[in-house]
Amino acid sequence: MLDDNFLRTASRRGFIGAAAAVLAAGAWSRGAFAGTTAAPMVQISQSPADDKAGLRKLRIHASNAELADLRRRVQATRWPTRETVNDSSQGVQIATMQSVARYWTTAYDWRKVEARLNALPQFVTSIDGLDIHFIHVRSRQPNSLPIIITHGWPGSIVEQLKIIGPLTDPLAHGGAAADAFDVVIPSLPGYGFSEKPITTGWDPVRIARAWVVLMQRLDYSRYVAQGGDWGNAVTEQMALLKPPGLVAIHTNMPATVPDNIAKALKYGEAAPPGLSPDEKHAFDQLDFFYKHGLGYALEMANRPQTLYGIEDSPIGLAAWMLDHDASSQALIARVFEGQQEGLTRDDILDNVTLYWLTRTAISSARLYWENKLNFFEPKHVSIPVAVSVFPDEIYAAPKSWTENAYVNLIHYNRLPKGGHFAAWEQPQTFAEEIRASFRSVR
Repeated sequence: MLDDNFLRTASRRGFIGAAAAVLAAGAWSRGAFAGTTAAPMVQISQSPADDKAGLRKLRIHASNAELADLRRRVQATRWPTRETVNDSSQGVQIATMQSVARYWTTAYDWRKVEARLNALPQFVTSIDGLDIHFIHVRSRQPNSLPIIITHGWPGSIVEQLKIIGPLTDPLAHGGAAADAFDVVIPSLPGYGFSEKPITTGWDPVRIARAWVVLMQRLDYSRYVAQGGDWGNAVTEQMALLKPPGLVAIHTNMPATVPDNIAKALKYGEAAPPGLSPDEKHAFDQLDFFYKHGLGYALEMANRPQTLYGIEDSPIGLAAWMLDHDASSQALIARVFEGQQEGLTRDDILDNVTLYWLTRTAISSARLYWENKLNFFEPKHVSIPVAVSVFPDEIYAAPKSWTENAYVNLIHYNRLPKGGHFAAWEQPQTFAEEIRASFRSVR
């Protein structure tokens, strides 16, 4: 996910394809899993709304036929010629993608993550005319602090599964009972098991309003929020709304870039003089990303509907998602070479397969088209903010920039390891950061 001045100055005059609403058979009647003309790929079951909040319990199930079709499509991939360089400077290397294909068709088991998801309390509720899916796990500890955690692109609720245990049951994961959280993890509109919008307007501001309604609907009068990637954009917009119950936020991908840095990056200029080592490192990271890693964001911000290939080809979808940022792509390539990392081959394919089965490649991409925010520009959040900086993030926010961006900074920490998908890759460290970040506001 990324949006900045580059995206805002790119042409926005292209058409947006209208998404058709297709009614699915059975209890699910809104079309969250329907394509424009086809039947749902994932069957779900819901209980009737049995409480005053109108929450419906949810279970998911992919048919054997759909999983067989996925394998067939991967096996039938028409491969391009090998890249003409010995590195990933031309994109995800064919050896990586062929390793992905082999594992996907011979060893990967979607049923494992399906069972894992169905073991969790999952719900659907209608907010602002859209069915929103979310996981909701309450801690057994008294006085637990509610937290709503928002994923980004190309992430999903899969990103946060590993931190549910450490946050809701800290005693079993090296923490103290006083650090317990009730955890709410929604799927963004158009992502995963949430409904696909069929009209325009679902940008981070509107999603933030929906999340405030969700926490009110769950009867939480006091809570905190967390996000990275699009999750940060939504979480900061929640903070700007200042709902009475939101007492603090945490981000692992903050919006801190000063105006002079943004200007130099936009026009391809050299770094401004007088930067500290941390500031110069952050500038260099951003400069590399703008020059070598922004292509997916430009396309999705301008012409998301044109990306039919990633809705039709599993390998096309996987390659598009894997190429989010250089550090993450390199880590994933090492994983499929057999190295031990914070992510596993199953982790990666759990996320890609979720996008495939829910047909959300293009509906998720439209969030870039909808967004009008300058992503890295400080938003002048005034409520308490905690920031965790992972070294392999798109940029490691310097403390100086962070202090200027957030006038009420209650926690700042630079971690030794981790990247863009920090909760997924380094769940124990991430959970410890969440605990430390919010101790002062409990």
